[in-house]
Amino acid sequence: MKTLTLQERIENIFPKELPERFNDIIPYKEGDTYLINGEIRRAERTSPVYSSVCLMRDGKPEREFLGNYPMLTGEESMNALDAAVRAYDNGNGIWPSMTIRDRMIALSNFVDKMKKQRENVVKLEMLEIGKNKRETEAEFDRTVKYIEDTIDEMSNLSKREDGNGTLAYVTRTPNGVTLCMGPSNYPLNETFTTLIPALAMGNTVVSKSPKIGMLCLNPLYEAFRESFPEGAINFINGDGREIITPIMQSGKLDAFAFIGSSGAFDKILENYPRIRKLRINAGLEAKNPGIILEDANLEDTIDECVKGALTYNGQRCTALKILYVPRSRANEFVERLSDKVSNLSIGMPWENPNITPLPISPDYFTKFVEDAVSKGAKVINSEGGKVNGSFFFPAVLYPVTPDMNIYNQEQFGPVVPVAVYNDIKEVIEAVQKSRYGQQVSIFGTNFENVRRITNELRNHVSRINLNTQCMRGPDNLPFTGRKDSAVGTLSIRDALDFFSQPFVVGTKVGIRDSELLIEATSFLDNCDSE
Repeated sequence: MKTLTLQERIENIFPKELPERFNDIIPYKEGDTYLINGEIRRAERTSPVYSSVCLMRDGKPEREFLGNYPMLTGEESMNALDAAVRAYDNGNGIWPSMTIRDRMIALSNFVDKMKKQRENVVKLEMLEIGKNKRETEAEFDRTVKYIEDTIDEMSNLSKREDGNGTLAYVTRTPNGVTLCMGPSNYPLNETFTTLIPALAMGNTVVSKSPKIGMLCLNPLYEAFRESFPEGAINFINGDGREIITPIMQSGKLDAFAFIGSSGAFDKILENYPRIRKLRINAGLEAKNPGIILEDANLEDTIDECVKGALTYNGQRCTALKILYVPRSRANEFVERLSDKVSNLSIGMPWENPNITPLPISPDYFTKFVEDAVSKGAKVINSEGGKVNGSFFFPAVLYPVTPDMNIYNQEQFGPVVPVAVYNDIKEVIEAVQKSRYGQQVSIFGTNFENVRRITNELRNHVSRINLNTQCMRGPDNLPFTGRKDSAVGTLSIRDALDFFSQPFVVGTKVGIRDSELLIEATSFLDNCDSE
C-alpha cells in the first residue's frame, strides 16, 4: 500500500460519513433544551450547531450539522436569575439552609448520575470542539474526580477553636446568587471548576454555557434537576450580550466567575451597577513562554515544547504560546522542533491523533502566519499552515520579533512562534513587561541559572515549571495568574473559599457557654471536627 505524504493526508483527512457509533446521538435532539427552576424546557428560538469535523459533500468539506442550541431572550435569562434569587431567598432557601453534610450527599448523588452519561458527553464534545477521544475522556474523568475531591474537602470546612479564653465555632457560608460562565475549550471541566464549588457552598447558580461546546452539558441537565432543589442551578444559552447584560444590570448577583478573554470580561463587568458588592473570580488569557537555556537537554525539551504548544491543537490557556531559544542553539532547536511537529499524527477525534479539526475558522490562525511572514519570519515546517476545511496543520514560525502580532498576542491555537535571544536578560525583561502573567516553563540543567531566572520571574507569573510544559493541575494546587491573566485563585480548596464567606460564632470559655455554643451552631452542619 502506498504511504501517503503529509500533504496527501491533509487533502484526504475528512471522511464521507461519521462512524456508526455516532448514529444514536447525531443529530442531537436535546440540544435545544435548557434548565430553569428545576424544569427542562425547549427553546422557541434556536441556532444550529456545526461540528469541527467536516464531511465530504460533492468533493468539498462541509461542517456536519449536530443539532440546535437555545437562543434565549433577555426576558428568559432574567427568569433564570429570578429563579436563583427565589431559591436563595436571602439565605433562607432550601439549598443555602442545608447542612454541609446534606449538600455533600446531594453532590454525591449528582456525580453518580453524571457517570452514567459519560459516553454521550464524550461523543458530543469530540464532535463539537474536535478534541480527540483520549483527551475528552480524560476531561470527563478528571471532572468526576474534581467533584469527588471537592466533596472530601467539604468535610474540612468547619472546626472549633479554643484559645485565649475564647471558644469559637468557625465555618463558611455562601455568598449568594452566582453567575458562572465557562469556556469553549474545556466546556465540561472548567465550567464545573466554578459551578460545582459554587453549589457546594450553598450558593444558587445561573450558568451560561459557552457558545461553542455547549452540547456536551445537555445530557447532564436531568442529573442536575434530580439532584438539587428548584432554582439552585439554572442553565442558559444564547448571545451573551442579549442574555448576560440584563443579569448584570440587575445588580442582583453576589458573585461572578468567568473563564474566557479579558476583553469579554471587561465588557461584562461594565454593566454591573454595584461593583464593590460583587465577588469576582476570572481565568483569562495568557502568553506562557517556554525558555530554553544553553544547557537544556534538547530531546526532552522539544518533546515537552511540542506537547505544551500543541496538545488539543494549542487551544488551552496553559499552552506554551512562545518559545525563546539562545542563538547558539537556535538552528538545531528549530530544525528538530520542525521535524517533530511534521511527524505529528492527524485525523478525526475518534482516531486519537495529535492534531484534529478546529471548531473555529482556520483563517484566524492564517492571519497570524501571514503577518509574521510579511515581517520576516518563515514557516519552518514544510506543510505548516496548510488548510483544508476546518483543518489547519501547525505552523512553526521563526524567527519571531516584537513587531509581529504573534509575539505579544495569545494565538490560542496551532501556531508555534520561536524567538531567538542573545542574552537571557532580554527574555526576562520581555516576561516582566508582558501584560500577561500566568506561567513560564524553564528548560535547563544548570542549578544556578534556573534558580536565578526563577527568582527574577517569581513576582511576574503565578507558576514556574521546570523542564516540563505549563499545566493547570493537579487540582489541589492553586491556579491563578498575574496582571491580565486572572482575577482570584482556583484550586479545590481555593474555589470553596472564594464561593463562601468565613463565619464565626464565639463565646467565653465556660461549661454552660460551651454547651450553648454547641447547641447554637448545631443547625449549621455536622461535619465539624472536635
